[in-house]
Amino acid sequence: MTNSKQLTKAEEQFMQVLWGLKSASVKEIIAELPEPKPAYNTVSTIIRILETKEFVGHTAKGRGYVYHPIIAKESYSNQSLNKLVDGYFGGSFKSMVSFFVAKNKMDMSELDAILKMIDAKKTE
Repeated sequence: MTNSKQLTKAEEQFMQVLWGLKSASVKEIIAELPEPKPAYNTVSTIIRILETKEFVGHTAKGRGYVYHPIIAKESYSNQSLNKLVDGYFGGSFKSMVSFFVAKNKMDMSELDAILKMIDAKKTE
């Protein structure tokens, strides 16, 4: 992914809706948002910002537009996780896992599942 821009909480919320719907009008995006619903103009403005940031594209439909994600959710998630690890754990996934084990009381079954996933990756 070449897009390294960060999203605000509102932008990320709208992207989550678009990733789920695959494509949607502003009205369809609003329908998926929790109460209290934001104003149409607010959503429209944030969607245009997402277009500027190259996260969203659009196609014309009638007198309006249908928006779709340009950036895959997995790509953004990977980028965000890497920034989290770099920013809070000195780039060390080991430090991150240690933190979750110590501070968040990760149980041994979760840790065992992670180790099994790591072992499976080694054999690919």
